[in-house]
Amino acid sequence: MWTARRVSLGITLVPLALAALIPSLLFGGATAGVPVSVGIVVVGLVAWTVLRGRYRSWGYLEREDDLIVRRGLLFRQMTVVPYGRMQLIDVSAGPIDRLFGLATVQLHTAAATTDARIPGLTQEEAERLRDRLAVLGEAQATGL
Repeated sequence: MWTARRVSLGITLVPLALAALIPSLLFGGATAGVPVSVGIVVVGLVAWTVLRGRYRSWGYLEREDDLIVRRGLLFRQMTVVPYGRMQLIDVSAGPIDRLFGLATVQLHTAAATTDARIPGLTQEEAERLRDRLAVLGEAQATGL
């Protein structure tokens, strides 16, 4: 997942830095666009640091009766979702995630505040987790 986020950041910031330099090279000399490009690089480094921290902050734990999802860089959040309360388990992947074989598992419950998502799983792990949670959810809902 971290590699996918770095590629996404690079796809965004490299064209911005080049776009800042090209007009200055064409019309105002080489030094006119340097401060803007340096600013873009600084913003990129800050975004890089924040993305890395966000990536490391995600985690989940499957327990006997519920699933715990942990996230948050500055404000930590821990969500406990009982298997019997799950209504829908969604697996999604954007274009960059698909390029790296990643997916996000989204859990939906009746209460919107207890919805949880787990990003950055491999496609196989996301499908395994979806199937396991569906089975556990049905078993808990029927009282088995």
